[in-house]
Amino acid sequence: METLYNYFETIPSSHRSILLVSGIILFWLLEGAVPLFKFNYKKWRHAVPNFFFTLTTIIINFGLAFILLWSADWVKASNFGIINWLPEIPLWSYILIGVLLLDFFGAYLAHFVEHKIKPLWMVHLVHHTDHKVDTTTANRHHPIESLIRFSFTLLGIFVVGTPIAIVMLYQAISLIFTQFTHANIKLPKVIDKAISYVLISPDMHKIHHHYRLPYTDSNYGNIFSIWDRIFGTYMYMEREKLVYGVDVFPDELKNSRIPELLKQPFQPYEKPTLSADK
Repeated sequence: METLYNYFETIPSSHRSILLVSGIILFWLLEGAVPLFKFNYKKWRHAVPNFFFTLTTIIINFGLAFILLWSADWVKASNFGIINWLPEIPLWSYILIGVLLLDFFGAYLAHFVEHKIKPLWMVHLVHHTDHKVDTTTANRHHPIESLIRFSFTLLGIFVVGTPIAIVMLYQAISLIFTQFTHANIKLPKVIDKAISYVLISPDMHKIHHHYRLPYTDSNYGNIFSIWDRIFGTYMYMEREKLVYGVDVFPDELKNSRIPELLKQPFQPYEKPTLSADK
């Protein structure tokens, strides 16, 4: 465990890039082998806007990485934050609690807030207006959302008190999980359901991408399903009933164009349709 901790404390940027690309390739191949839905689409064409937003996310996170490093070093040196106020515990427990709490602040809380505050929902809309959810959808985030998510991760570092090793480990696990849960892959239902009791499973997250409320406002987690279960935001529906997109923004062609997606946060707000029967 100490070796793992030390590795992520100084993980090279090239290794993080390899992780990103390897995940995309792995799940891209699995989508071809065991697809959940047999989409009638040109996979590369669909991926273009999603890769564009993946690139903007990388640029923003790389440009602001020094703030994460400074913050993580400060909480460690100042002995500040929840995990630094705990009695002495084994390293594995220290890491697990750190990743678990960062997942709450950096993923669950950020995601929940984006759905509840109208201007932030309009920013987050870019992620939800993908009508063919697959592994490339994972990092389809408007640049403004990348800044929002970064801010919540920064908040988590200060509140939780995580050193840079745990921050880097959390981000690596988070990346893998978001690629996994968005991937258009079909796990046996019993396995998917079993995973969802502890971790976010592909079916569990895809319910969140259903085009209508109340399902859109559910299953906010990224790594651990515990947060949705604790805060009552967990929902279930049969995978066969899933329809991707957002009911009040149904134009698939418009929702696949980069210039239109960049403008989405600034268009008039449309109130979602509350319907649990479709």
